[in-house]
Amino acid sequence: MKKIFLALMVLAAVNTAAIQKVTGQVTANGLASGEIKQHKIIFQLSIDDSLAHKALMKQLNNITTVAPGTKIEVVCHGPGLNMLVTGKTVVHEKIIQLIKKDIVFVACEFSMSERNVPKEKIIPEAGFVKAGIVEIVTRQEQGWSYIKSGF
Repeated sequence: MKKIFLALMVLAAVNTAAIQKVTGQVTANGLASGEIKQHKIIFQLSIDDSLAHKALMKQLNNITTVAPGTKIEVVCHGPGLNMLVTGKTVVHEKIIQLIKKDIVFVACEFSMSERNVPKEKIIPEAGFVKAGIVEIVTRQEQGWSYIKSGF
């Protein structure tokens, strides 16, 4: 009796999944229609180009408009560190607005050390990571998508 009950339950589950697929209630990624997948994106910024910094701000704003709730972290290292340096950044106000949308901006302490940039020179809204590349790899290992920012 238990085997028959179990077989009927499996058959019911398979039929339900098939009906949802046929009626379009399940999308290609396996989510029910209307269900929103939370994206997690790690951006790497390693370029000191104010046009690239402005373009990144626009991309981040677009993402949060189209896919609200997306987890985003921007790792600035090497020449890209200047986007977070007080007096050098041209996008500080935009960063402040994006932080209100839960976007995280971090400076690489290794790059800061190489470039003699003390923590006090980093905009107060930014966080810090020991090594930018290690942060990026760690996020990828956690299932985050990687985007290289810049032109």
